[in-house]
Amino acid sequence: MKKLFGYADEYIHQSDWRDLALIKFCLMSIGVIMGLCIPKEKRKLALPIVGAVFALTYVPLMTKFFRIIFGASREG
Repeated sequence: MKKLFGYADEYIHQSDWRDLALIKFCLMSIGVIMGLCIPKEKRKLALPIVGAVFALTYVPLMTKFFRIIFGASREG
């Protein structure tokens, strides 16, 4: 498992924003496909769950992004 994480770290290290954007679009597409497969009666339960997952992952990502932006603007 450590090797797998090492490979992932190296992949990210060698990637630029375009590669990461492609990954995000790919994951979004998988999410949409999976969402379309949820039966209608279960969608009301799925929406708050995926909304919470989105918020719990988006906030830390954007916090780190803004820290980088404001850190870079102070330096330059």
